[in-house]
Amino acid sequence: MKVLIVGSGGREHAIAASVAKSPKVDKIYCAPGNAGIGQIAECVPIGAMEFGRIVEFAKKEAVDLTIVGMDDPLVGGLVDEMEAAGLRVFGPRKNAAILEGSKAFSKDLMKKYNIPTAAYENFDDPKEALAYLETAKMPVVLKADGLALGKGVLICNTRKEAREGVRTIMEDKKFGAAGNRMVVEEFMTGREVSVLSFVDGRTIQIMSSAQDHKRAGDGDQGLNTGGMGTFSPSPFYTDEVDAFCRKYIYQATVDAMAAEGRPFKGVIFFGLMLTQDGPRVLEYNARFGDPEAQVVLPRMKNDIIDVVQACIDGTLDQLRLQFEDNAAVCVVLASEGYPVSYEKGFVISGLERFGQEEGYYCFHAGTKQTPEGIVTNGGRVLGITAKGTDLKTARANAYKAAEWVSFENKYMRSDIGKAIDEA
Repeated sequence: MKVLIVGSGGREHAIAASVAKSPKVDKIYCAPGNAGIGQIAECVPIGAMEFGRIVEFAKKEAVDLTIVGMDDPLVGGLVDEMEAAGLRVFGPRKNAAILEGSKAFSKDLMKKYNIPTAAYENFDDPKEALAYLETAKMPVVLKADGLALGKGVLICNTRKEAREGVRTIMEDKKFGAAGNRMVVEEFMTGREVSVLSFVDGRTIQIMSSAQDHKRAGDGDQGLNTGGMGTFSPSPFYTDEVDAFCRKYIYQATVDAMAAEGRPFKGVIFFGLMLTQDGPRVLEYNARFGDPEAQVVLPRMKNDIIDVVQACIDGTLDQLRLQFEDNAAVCVVLASEGYPVSYEKGFVISGLERFGQEEGYYCFHAGTKQTPEGIVTNGGRVLGITAKGTDLKTARANAYKAAEWVSFENKYMRSDIGKAIDEA
């Protein structure tokens, strides 16, 4: 069969690598893809938001299945357009992708259906937000309502910071139209855990847990990023936590979306905070997390095509997800200066080491093929993933492999997975 993947980052490379393992697949396309994806798929120069061109291409090439990896096209309604054209596609429709597309919607949904989350208020007017913050308990979390590449969240420890945060999000529009509406949320403390799941509208199947590192600098300092590294499974995601989430969060979310007339088919990412009062939902994403996909998918035993087809057909209850009894750690190699400003176009060396040893992966995020070779083309450049019998071994392997690669202005955190030592 022919498969088209929509997107261009490390997540899409991880998806493509999983798809390439399926004996059912004999041709992979990616729109637009990147230099790494281009080694296992045919990259086509079509942007992820060029819906008409994507539909036209899928029809022309008789694509059997399209997997939409990115949030923007999902929230924008690419799945609806492809379905309307009679094409088979994996991902939530527009009315379900709002679970990620609007933080205000998701908070209201959790409140209505008693799904555990932080206390909050939604605001359309910056003056009303400022008035509310004058009496709110500090610290607080300010969230731009719409999509902001994982960066539209500000933690404010003082009233002065909160006032500046309102200006940044709602008045200066640092995150664009995503800041037309804002959520002010109670600040929660505890361990963060990411849990990915496959959903077919009714049934939900949980993947292995993971833990992301969002901040740019060691010790969780600096600005929020799209993710500087991750590990799977999380030792803090215990059987007790799993039982609670299955009872009060996972199925409850799927049922709530169905009850709202927004049946969800695709991947739901649950961002959880393990508080003293139990697990709480921090956020939902309507697709694979990035870089979480880079540590979860390499550990999945199932043929991803079988799982995706079951989600589309509503037969997920007939499958059992299986994961290897091991661990994986991903260290992101970024461009110095990310996420604010950075240079691009530096030649990357050492990539040939990957593929020679089992259990080591190099997922491309911001790369480009040029006559001089593969060069840096973004803030997050590569995700270096390694497996191991346990998390400490996987961590050592990932950092060893991260040294195989070099490029000018290479930057990485040195403490990805350090929390493992405290488990």
